[in-house]
Amino acid sequence: QVQLVESGGGVVQSGGSLTLSCSASGNIRNNNIMGWYRQADGKQRELVATITSYKYPTYADSVKGRFTISRPGTEDTIQLQMNSLKPEDTAVYYCNAKNRDPWNKTLDDFWGYGTRVTVSS
Repeated sequence: QVQLVESGGGVVQSGGSLTLSCSASGNIRNNNIMGWYRQADGKQRELVATITSYKYPTYADSVKGRFTISRPGTEDTIQLQMNSLKPEDTAVYYCNAKNRDPWNKTLDDFWGYGTRVTVSS
């Protein structure tokens, strides 16, 4: 089992910034991929950004150039720096972690409970 603890959600004005963080504990493997997904009211959950344990990031097209995902330390904690926020970024953001084998095959999959981000226009 892996436990994920999210923090950093809140209410900001359009154009503002916010930083989310997620820390994994328990049976997190050395090879893993962690990231953020979001779900807006009335919409499906979508991928926002991911980062591997080797610190390789990927982003959804909608957030490229505005959001930065990172692993600031050696422990399994990720950070999502969100800049130039737009009302369409309003959603519940969920942290995700997937353990991987040495060939990057997914072994298991874990979710946080979510943190709400509201961007006012």
